[in-house]
Amino acid sequence: MKGILLAGGSATRLYPLSKAISKQIMPVYDKPMIYYPLSTLMLAGIREVLVISTPRDLPAFRELLGSGSQLGMSFSYMVQPRPEGLAQAFVLAEDFLAGEPACLVLGDNLFYGQGFSAMLHEAAHRAERGGACVFGYYVKDPRAYGVLEFLPDGSIGPIEEKPREPKSHYAVPGLYFYDRTVVERARSLQPSARGEYEITDLNNLYQREGLLYAQTFGRGFAWLDTGNCDSLLEASNFVATLQKRQGFYVGCIEEIAWRNGWITGHQLAALSERLDKTAYGQYLADLVNE
Repeated sequence: MKGILLAGGSATRLYPLSKAISKQIMPVYDKPMIYYPLSTLMLAGIREVLVISTPRDLPAFRELLGSGSQLGMSFSYMVQPRPEGLAQAFVLAEDFLAGEPACLVLGDNLFYGQGFSAMLHEAAHRAERGGACVFGYYVKDPRAYGVLEFLPDGSIGPIEEKPREPKSHYAVPGLYFYDRTVVERARSLQPSARGEYEITDLNNLYQREGLLYAQTFGRGFAWLDTGNCDSLLEASNFVATLQKRQGFYVGCIEEIAWRNGWITGHQLAALSERLDKTAYGQYLADLVNE
């Protein structure tokens, strides 16, 4: 399975912060925002990742992430000329995917909770067997999101986008797993009324064939969408509190690569030396000395 990290958009809700820089480069406490969705792909065991962004912002991501070899991974980069919907990412990524299943994560989504890695691996295996897997997160007011409907037989009903009368409290976060037919299905979509190829329409193609599955996040699980100034601050405070109280870092891509066995302890030590004047670098050094 390969990963797609969508880091485009103009982020107008974060103006003037995002007027001259991608919001996915902005800090969520002590790391660039993009580290957190990238860590999600890594926790799913995905080593080949395509970063899609704007012509202005893509060079910054290349400079930040490089080839991925320092993490035992492979990063590719692609420009999305115009923001024409999330599902367009699969058409753009056709050559990169080369017929393999795919996981798409949005560059401003942060997930944290016990058992998350196991859930990701289960979703990946389900998609590899055929179909699509999304997630459901309980929210008080789901009217601003795509909303899951759970049918009496345990199957998933059509996902409704921003419904006035939601059929459940489960919103669909920006994390999706698909089988190898996703490019073909994405190509078949028609633009919505706002002129975009909607991810909800793609998900409902699978739903109509009985091939859409969902996993729900339980109580205590965190999903943060850093799309405005308040949520960006909340995400930073959340990460800071966890790290200071527990001592474990959230979204530390070097640690995940090491624990996955993609890099050695010597390689982790070398990465820590480049950051030796920071608390982040000291954390990596301490891992080596565990």
